[in-house]
Amino acid sequence: MLTRRSIRLVALVVTCLSAAVVAQGAMTAPRTGTAADVPEAPPRAGITVATESARYGTLMAWHPNGSRLYYADEHTKYFDVDPVAGTAATVEYTATDTIHTEGPTCRDPPCARNLVERTNLTTGETEVIRARYDHTETAAEWHDHTRINDTHIAIADMVADQVLLVDTATGLTEWRWDAQNAYPLESGGGYPGDWTHLNDVETLPDGRIMVSLRNQDQVVFIDPDSGVQSNWTLGRDDDHAVLHEQHNPDYIPAERGGPAVVVADSENSRVVEYQRENGGWNRTWAWADGRLQWPRDADRLPNGNTLVTDTHGGRLLEIAPNGSVVWSVGLDHPYDAERLGTGEGSAGGPSARRADLASRGSPAASPDSSAKSDRDTVVAVVKLLRQVVPSRWLNALYYVAPVWMGVAEAVATVAGAATLLAWAVLELRWRSLPVGLRLPVYRSSTGRDRDGAEPAADGDGVDHET
Repeated sequence: MLTRRSIRLVALVVTCLSAAVVAQGAMTAPRTGTAADVPEAPPRAGITVATESARYGTLMAWHPNGSRLYYADEHTKYFDVDPVAGTAATVEYTATDTIHTEGPTCRDPPCARNLVERTNLTTGETEVIRARYDHTETAAEWHDHTRINDTHIAIADMVADQVLLVDTATGLTEWRWDAQNAYPLESGGGYPGDWTHLNDVETLPDGRIMVSLRNQDQVVFIDPDSGVQSNWTLGRDDDHAVLHEQHNPDYIPAERGGPAVVVADSENSRVVEYQRENGGWNRTWAWADGRLQWPRDADRLPNGNTLVTDTHGGRLLEIAPNGSVVWSVGLDHPYDAERLGTGEGSAGGPSARRADLASRGSPAASPDSSAKSDRDTVVAVVKLLRQVVPSRWLNALYYVAPVWMGVAEAVATVAGAATLLAWAVLELRWRSLPVGLRLPVYRSSTGRDRDGAEPAADGDGVDHET
């Protein structure tokens, strides 16, 4: 029989264990708020570059031996980063500065300053390529740009739901694609807020432009002369079995086994690849493990490995063709990554079919050996949460949670809070209510229970010690 003492003991143990998991996470979680916090990476051929947005805005790079090469946090958020052709250690990236103070550049805060910037990672020399102030901060960033030639870049302009072709020498916009010309305002997110969340743009070898409309769950192909090629569109609004609010698709051309697109399928917590066959798209590869949560970049490397940013899993990882994790470094909130010398995005990598990649679809499959030791114990709970809680809600909670809050810490926090609440309710009941309920018995008007027996002296439904 349960006693008050045993209930209190169980509640105390659960609370203490939850607090221990949370405390361990707070002390050991990766942090990138300063250069000194950035962990060394395992050795890997080539310079690795990563960006972070939201919690910390950082641009980081590691030498091939794993030591830190570069660190910057001048901007509020950093997004897509690309190598500059013909250089060994120069990159271009998009970034955003949030303006919270009223002034000449922002009369109604918060506002945003978006920019494309170029940095030499060895010398630290930085040059602003393009910048613009926007009147709002909500869904107002430039998440991506792509360089077309020495004087022209294409920009994914989220605030206006447009793709811009800009001459950086003259400052003129020479071509523009407006999502309103192809999509109804009833699709995607709410207009005029975060409608399309246009988060990626890529120019293809044949001159077409590929863009990611996150809130429409679609990767779209645009002919600069005729507009959207609807028969090439990958995904459909709210068809989450194909894509669910994806990030950073990369195109693999026919000469490397395509046409194919490798995508960070963010809200589905997986990375996937689709092959173009018979006028449609067939999924040929998918990967997930028990830790992967809200990935936002997946690049196919020339050796067939896939470089992935696991935003809410707190890591940058490299997946081998057999599905194993062969390289990983813990980061707080990674967004995009590049391995210099391998081409922009997946430009140097083969398709999943050509590289014979092994899919890993189970959330419990292929655990990352660098994960925290307690993560394997919460895989089942996380899987249940993913089934019960809408992915957007779950990732929104991760997004606003403390920087050290991982999967295990989130589960422990919920368990500890629920236990404390239940314990407090019981204590109030024990102390305040002279009569309680003891189901399935109820108190009748004669003072006897359903079987005619006298009711227990203490009505709280729990036997007590004498």
